[in-house]
Amino acid sequence: MSNKKQLKYDIAYMRMASEWAKLSHCKRKQVGALIVKDKMIISDGYNGTPSGFENFCEDEEGYTKWYVLHAEANAILKVASSAQSSKGATLYITMSPCKECSKLIHQAGITRVVYHIEYKDNSGLDFLKKAGVILDHLKSVDTINS
Repeated sequence: MSNKKQLKYDIAYMRMASEWAKLSHCKRKQVGALIVKDKMIISDGYNGTPSGFENFCEDEEGYTKWYVLHAEANAILKVASSAQSSKGATLYITMSPCKECSKLIHQAGITRVVYHIEYKDNSGLDFLKKAGVILDHLKSVDTINS
């Protein structure tokens, strides 16, 4: 696929991940993720509390509760319980992964990560780079929202 055509797909999938983020009940950050393989969405996720827990991500002081699952972790767990495999897939995520999620991404066999906003701690990106995962930063918000 040409770079121009790939960029067009990357923008479209990132727009969809941005819409998915809006489903999150979290107030501090709403993050959405899609796992795509062979031009097919095989999983999706957004950050939030585990099944069966109240849909409040923050405690009384406004801090994120420790048990909130990140968007990419939810997408990876969802694909793991399906007949699909994320081996060789691309992860589209509205915010770059933290160091904990980067381990899951690598272990799930995801070979490319496209992200929009850079997370405050880049150690997750550093780990993925070291693991040989292709990283693409879609910086322009105009590109995504146009």
